[in-house]
Amino acid sequence: MILVLNCGSQSIKYKLFNSEFKVLKEKLVSTKSQRDYHEKLAKTFHELKSFNGLIKVVGHRVVHGGQKFRNPTEITPLILKELRRYNKLAPLHNPFNLLGIEVALKIFPETRQVAVFDTGFYKDLPEEALIYPLPEAIRKKYGFQRFGFHGISHKYASGVAGTKKVISCHLGGGSSITAVQNGRAIDTSMGFTPLEGLTMMSRCGDLDPGIVLELAKKLSPEKADEILNHESGLKGICGLSDMKEVLKKVDEGDKKAILALKVFVYRIQKYIGAYYAILGGCDTLVFTGGIGAGSLKIRQMICRGLAILNKPNKVKILTVKANEELAIAQELRTFTS
Repeated sequence: MILVLNCGSQSIKYKLFNSEFKVLKEKLVSTKSQRDYHEKLAKTFHELKSFNGLIKVVGHRVVHGGQKFRNPTEITPLILKELRRYNKLAPLHNPFNLLGIEVALKIFPETRQVAVFDTGFYKDLPEEALIYPLPEAIRKKYGFQRFGFHGISHKYASGVAGTKKVISCHLGGGSSITAVQNGRAIDTSMGFTPLEGLTMMSRCGDLDPGIVLELAKKLSPEKADEILNHESGLKGICGLSDMKEVLKKVDEGDKKAILALKVFVYRIQKYIGAYYAILGGCDTLVFTGGIGAGSLKIRQMICRGLAILNKPNKVKILTVKANEELAIAQELRTFTS
């Protein structure tokens, strides 16, 4: 058996697979506070304790592993210690990913535990997409480069598409777009952290660096971080960070919600257009994630204004339900023997 744990900031999800990747047991638990999170995580694992001895490997989704960790990596106390260094680069994700690992190590101490990284799909990005135009000494000293995120989801979705030139749109609480050519990621909207790229629910996405500098000077680096990660995006424009609530307000004619949705869609369209250009065309436009696969209205808004989807181009539009757990389980084949 393979157990896959996907710990997010507001949810705990697991799937238990047999050797043929059939789901034997699964669960999704929503959480609202850190205290609540600890309790529900412990309870979730105790429910699985009866499978101890039958589970060959536990796979964990980890968002950021820096330059060192890109391939699936078996977890040891030293590896776990090193992974904590990257919490500051993905503060909405990594601390919860690692909390899941810590609890799993206690509940299943004799079972192999393996981290699978969201950044792994981007380890071979072309240099022109990877590099930031900063002084070389600074880039090397601090490890500044494009890492990319949602890689597990994009790899799975583009694999389902199965065509040569794919633009994959993962739209959810965090959103990103990846250009995929012959199964290889050649560019992606998120960069050094999951803050870059599209306008998201509470994250700003692409922003003039001068604004970041001004925020840090006038307020503080800590407050700037709080604003950019937790108070911006759709929430910054209309006060709401749940797309269902935004769409409800849009239907009611709320002007701020309408503007927020327009910005969200517009930024996605810009990236699709850019990736169409660098791919030299597109065979399949894939939508995945809670919003991407879950909202027909938003998909229609995005596609309505895209001239590249006109008949002569013959771009196929595909919806793929996200299944990061299956993608992680498939990455763990070599760890089950």
